[in-house]
Amino acid sequence: MVSYGVITPIEYLKGVGPARAEVLKAELGIHTFGDLLRYYPFRYIDRTQFHKIERLHPDMAAAQVVGRLIQLEERGERKGRRLVGILKDDTGTMELVWFQSIVWLRKSLQVGGVYVVYGKPQLFQQNLSITHPEMELYQRGAKEIGSMHLQPVYSSTDKLKKLSLDSRGILKLQAALLETLSSQLNEELPDYIVNLHRLMPLRQALTAIHFPKNQEELGQAIRRLKFDELFFIQLKLLKSKLLNTQKFRGHRFEVVGERFNTFYHKHLPFSLTQAQKRVIKEIRKDTASGAQLNRLVQGDVGSGKTVVALMTMLLAVDNGFQACLMAPTEILAQQHYQSITRLLRNQIASVQLLTGSTPRKDRRVIHAQLEDGSLDILVGTHALIEDAVKFKNLGFVVIDEQHRFGVEQRAKLWRKNAIPPHMLVMTATPIPRTLAMTLYGDLDISVIDELPAGRKPIKTMHLYENSRLRMFGFMKEEIARGRQVYIVYPLIKESEKMDLLYLEAGLETLMKEFPLPHYRISVVHGKMPVKDKEFEMQRFVKGETQIMVATTVIEVGVNVPNATVMIIENAERFGLSQLHQLRGRVGRGAEQSYCILMSGSKLSKESKLRLETMVRTNDGFEIAEVDLQLRGPGDLAGTQQSGVLNLRLADLTTDQALLTEVRARVIKVFQEDPQLSDLRHARLRQYLSQKEPGISWEKIS
Repeated sequence: MVSYGVITPIEYLKGVGPARAEVLKAELGIHTFGDLLRYYPFRYIDRTQFHKIERLHPDMAAAQVVGRLIQLEERGERKGRRLVGILKDDTGTMELVWFQSIVWLRKSLQVGGVYVVYGKPQLFQQNLSITHPEMELYQRGAKEIGSMHLQPVYSSTDKLKKLSLDSRGILKLQAALLETLSSQLNEELPDYIVNLHRLMPLRQALTAIHFPKNQEELGQAIRRLKFDELFFIQLKLLKSKLLNTQKFRGHRFEVVGERFNTFYHKHLPFSLTQAQKRVIKEIRKDTASGAQLNRLVQGDVGSGKTVVALMTMLLAVDNGFQACLMAPTEILAQQHYQSITRLLRNQIASVQLLTGSTPRKDRRVIHAQLEDGSLDILVGTHALIEDAVKFKNLGFVVIDEQHRFGVEQRAKLWRKNAIPPHMLVMTATPIPRTLAMTLYGDLDISVIDELPAGRKPIKTMHLYENSRLRMFGFMKEEIARGRQVYIVYPLIKESEKMDLLYLEAGLETLMKEFPLPHYRISVVHGKMPVKDKEFEMQRFVKGETQIMVATTVIEVGVNVPNATVMIIENAERFGLSQLHQLRGRVGRGAEQSYCILMSGSKLSKESKLRLETMVRTNDGFEIAEVDLQLRGPGDLAGTQQSGVLNLRLADLTTDQALLTEVRARVIKVFQEDPQLSDLRHARLRQYLSQKEPGISWEKIS
């Protein structure tokens, strides 16, 4: 396994020392030999390919040129200050431009010196130039490190460059490091897995990624190191899953009883979709097995997750247990409470709502009913995890929009019973398959991939500001048919004041276009007191107002089947996931619904792609895949869980096939040797024993 040399502090590497070590730690997070070894190049330059200046053109992604630096001067003042060099070869001249590190560059660049220059050619005022090029003095016949044709390029910073730790300086450290560790880079995977998957040996891969002889060797090295990254993430996740089923026993729900059957046969106002039936069967199978249920249910907006949650909670009640549902906001908790009580018609099971706004006298009643067992189902917010909330026999927990809760918050619910309750977590945010396998690989995953019968796909269109009158006309047509309309403005923390001004200005225009008494408007935003917000929302829910003007507080939690139009202002400022969630507020009834994306005319390439994707498809999973490509896995995972990924090379948008291959192998390892007691798996056992201490993920969904 990992040798002691890999965990040696970086200051002890030849060529580093205390001063460089401090900057490496602060700038790049490199603390040990192992950290430096896994600090990979972000690209490679083919040093066999050179271009003449006269052959350069702006369409080239990048180019390498050899020329003499014949001039270097500062131009401009203050913000326009820049350093400009003139590079000359036997075909012509070009400009090299720097806007940063000017003082350091003036000292380090030699006028008259011959340089190898690398960067993207561009045209500015008809002059060919490269901005912030990579520069190194050209020495004819000088021996390259490792005689490389492919030269790695490492990210560096101004502070590192001042200590001569630019890309080339880091490469020299890698050479010294590999020489120091040459005999200590031990294999981490079992030998039989390396052979079965035709992987390059680890020592060779770590050498080749820094000093590749050719493209083929580099490709094999990258595949090996990506395999390792994904393998050890899956090993931890699937070990956790195994612990759930072996170590943590769950309550056995053996009976499908009277409450479940009465609701299903007499109270369910519609037929379940095949997807809903499949997910309920999966949950029933889990809870009947006696193992701890840890399942993630993904379902697009409007797919019927609440009914699935209710039926599984009734299953718990039939077996003598209590159940609870925790939502991230009061609005969403109230929405669930209203949906559940409406479906149960105040029969079958007792249900209560507990939030931060629940009056003290009502709280006392709820607490007493929980403790004496007369309360079957409790719906609420974070209030459910307070110490004062004690259940007689909690057997089933549902957590909605679980990514909005921290690990410790979920753990508190998990500890509300001597034998921990089953845990079902739900999300209306579709998660790309690769991300789900990586972030939630320790959970069983169910997908409700079907909308209830009678729902018509929402029609989405993108309009620019010059079509606003057309949009107003369409609103009037829908309102004349007795329908209701949402208008949503962005509310982003960095510019809350500006956003509220947009909302107020938009409201002013609306009131002129939709005057009283013919039209009534509700206004809701996050800065309003909770009571005022609830009052305005209820007016809209009851149909007393036809237009709801709001910020994204209505992203989740408002269910108005009569609302058929969602207008999203400044749609280019929203992420894809948020746009999809907002669109899901309409289309809840049988009438045709519409989503109108309003934007300015100047859009970035990414904004255009987001809006085009929304117009093209209603499929949340397709939208999630595009979102993954645009934002990357770290952003989609959110701050709570992005650290779980910690991927240096593997890319969940492009390495789906490799991830599937890796996961299948880890599953086979645990099927054949659940305890990893086989001698072949000694390295894996050692790896898991070295896991960082911290909260036990395997206990918490």
